[in-house]
Amino acid sequence: MGETKTSGEVRANGPRLIALVGPFQSGKTTLFESLLAHTGAVARQGQVREGTSVGDAAPEARAHAMSVEPNIGHADYLGDHYTFVDCPGSVEFSHDMRNVLPVCDAAIVVCEAEPRKLPALQLVLREIEDAGVPHFLFLNKIDTATANVRDTLAMLQPASRAPLLLRQIPIWQNGIAVGFIDLALERAYVYREHAPSEVIEIPPGEAPQEKDARYSMLERLADYDDALMEELISDIEPPRDQVFDDLTRELRGGHVAPLFIGSAERGAGVTRLLKALRHETPGVAATRARLGLKETGPALARVIRTIHTPHGGKLSLSRILRGSFAEGQTVAAPGGEDKIGGLSQLLGVTATKQTKGDAGETLAFGRLDHAATGDVLSGGARNDAAAPALARVAPPAPVHALAVTVKDRKDEMRLAAAMSKLIDEDPSLVFLHDQELSEMKLLGQGEMHIRVALERLAARYGVIVETHKPSVAYKETIRNKVTVRGRHKKQSGGHGQFGDVVLDVAPRAPGEGFAFTETVHGGAVPRQYFSSVEIGCQDALERGPLGFPVVDVQATLTDGSYHTVDSSDMAFRTAARIGMSDALAKAEPMLLEPILAVSVYVPSEAMSRATSIVSGRRGQIMGFGQRPGWEGWDKLETLIPEAEMGNLIVELRSATSGAGFFEARFDHLTGVIGKQAREVVAAHAGKGNGGEH
Repeated sequence: MGETKTSGEVRANGPRLIALVGPFQSGKTTLFESLLAHTGAVARQGQVREGTSVGDAAPEARAHAMSVEPNIGHADYLGDHYTFVDCPGSVEFSHDMRNVLPVCDAAIVVCEAEPRKLPALQLVLREIEDAGVPHFLFLNKIDTATANVRDTLAMLQPASRAPLLLRQIPIWQNGIAVGFIDLALERAYVYREHAPSEVIEIPPGEAPQEKDARYSMLERLADYDDALMEELISDIEPPRDQVFDDLTRELRGGHVAPLFIGSAERGAGVTRLLKALRHETPGVAATRARLGLKETGPALARVIRTIHTPHGGKLSLSRILRGSFAEGQTVAAPGGEDKIGGLSQLLGVTATKQTKGDAGETLAFGRLDHAATGDVLSGGARNDAAAPALARVAPPAPVHALAVTVKDRKDEMRLAAAMSKLIDEDPSLVFLHDQELSEMKLLGQGEMHIRVALERLAARYGVIVETHKPSVAYKETIRNKVTVRGRHKKQSGGHGQFGDVVLDVAPRAPGEGFAFTETVHGGAVPRQYFSSVEIGCQDALERGPLGFPVVDVQATLTDGSYHTVDSSDMAFRTAARIGMSDALAKAEPMLLEPILAVSVYVPSEAMSRATSIVSGRRGQIMGFGQRPGWEGWDKLETLIPEAEMGNLIVELRSATSGAGFFEARFDHLTGVIGKQAREVVAAHAGKGNGGEH
C-alpha cells in the first residue's frame, strides 16, 4: 500500500498489524478492549473480569482469568485500518507471540511500575528487539501508580537494549494522576472516563518539569540528528514537525522505545496512543523491507495462527505481505496446494466475510489443509526466495511433561487425531508415544500450558485422559565378569531343539553399549549360528534381573556344542538368551539412572533460590556466571537426575515471578545403590513391570 508524506517523514497508509505484548497481568487484554472501544469497533469496552470482553472469550481463558491464546480484533481509526493481536503474557504461551512478531508493523509493550515484573518485561523486549519490530511502551495503571515517572523510567531501562524515551509526564493532583502533558505537542490533557482526554493549559506548577522532561527527550533525539543537536546547543526551539519527524524516524529505526502513560481500564491515554500509531508506525512496505522481501512478485502471506472451529473448519490467520488473495484462489504452502475456502476478518470469535484481501491486511483463510502456523503462503508457484527470510519460528523445547492414558484403548486413535489438531493450533505442544517405556506423553511449556491443552481435549473433542508422572528410563548394568553355560534341549516327536553355548560376560565402560565376540575353536559351535547367539544375548538385555534394559555389556562366545539334526538358529538363540540371563543375575547387577545436563537461567537476584532448588533435587552445580548478553541475568550449569526433574519449571518460575527457565539434555547414566535403588526396583516390580520404569 502507499505512504503519505506528512512533512519530512513518511506516514504509512493502508492496513497495519499491531501486536500487544507484555508481562502476565500487565493489562494487555484490557488495553485491547479499550482500543476496540475507542475506535468504535465495539459499542462498549468489555471487561475481562466480568466476562464481557471480546478477547479471552475461550472457556479456558475465562476459567483461569488469563489469556491462553492470541486475541484478534480489527478496527478503523481516522481512515486507517488496524488489526490488533493481543498476545498472551504468560511465558507458558509466549510462542504465540513469536509467531506474530516477525510480520507485525509495530508492537505496544504494556508494562507496569512493578520491579518484580522487570525480568519478564526483559524477556518480551528481547523477543521484539531480536525481531527488529518498532515498539512503544505503554505504562499502564498510571491511575494507581505512586512512583515518580522518571524513577519508573530508570527502573524499566535495564529491560530494554534501546533507550526508553519518555513521551508524556503525568499531572498529579492529591497523589493521583489526573492527566498528562505530551512532551512532543507541549500540550496538557485531563483524563475523562472512557472518553477522549480534555485539552487544558499546562498547569503553572508543572511547567518546570515539562520543560526539563522535554529537553531530555530532545537531547536523546539529537543523538541521531546533528541539526537538532545544533539547535539545542544554540538554544533554538526546533519546529514541531521536525520533532515528530525525528520521533518517527528513531522509532522505526529501533534507536529509541517511546514510553506513553495511561490507564487501559479507564481508557486514559488511549487516544494519544492511537494517534502515535497512526502517525509514527510503519506499514507493510517497511515490514517487507525488514524481512528482505521484494516489492514485486507473487502474492505472499504468512500464517500467524491456526484455529480449528467447530463448524467452519480450519482457519489460517495470515498477514498478507505482498499482492492480494481472493476467495477460491489456489495458494501454495510447503505442505501442498489448497484453494482458499473463504476470507474473513476476525473480531474475537466473530468473523466478517470478505471476497478479497490486499497487502497489509490480516485475514483468516478458510480450509487450507496443507498450511501450518509459520508457513509462507504463495499466490503463485512456490516462492523459494521468500523461505529463508520467513523461516518458521522454531518452538521452544518442552520444560514440563505428563504421561497420559485413555480408559479404553479404542480411544487412542481419537486421542491422536485430537492432539494433532491441538498441536496444529499450538506448535509448542508435543505429543509422543515413548516406545521404550510404552507410554504416551504430553509435553509443553509449563503446568498451566498442559492443563489448558487437556481441558481443550475434553471440551472440544470429548477425549478424557488420566495423567501421571512420566516414567524414568532407568537402565541396569553389571559390575563383575562371569562365565556361564546356556543350554536348550527339547525333544517333541520329530526334530528336537538343541543349542549349547559357553559365554564370558563382562562389564564395559559407561556409554560403550553392547559388544559381541567369539573365540570358538574346533567347530564346537558352527559359524552359521554365531549371529543367532548374538541375537539371543541381546534378547536377554531387554529386561535384566532388576527389571530394566541392560547396557554396557560384553559377551564372548567361547565354547559350546551342537547336534547335527536338532540344532537350529532358534535353538542357539534360546540357549544364548538363557545363558545371558543367568550371567546378568550372577554378575552383580546395578541400577543406572539418567542424569541430565541442565542450564538454568534466572534473574541475578534469584540465583541463591535457584541454587537451593537444584541442590534439593540431588543436583550438582558445575558452574555459574552471568548470562552472556543479558544484563541482570545469571546462568547456572548443573547435573540433575531425570527422576528429580518433575515440576522443576514450576519451582523456578515461582522463585522468579514467572521468568526463570531451563534447557536440559541427556548427559550420562550413573549408578544408584542402597535404599534408593531398592525403592525404584520395588516400585517397578509393584507395577507389574508394565508401568512406571
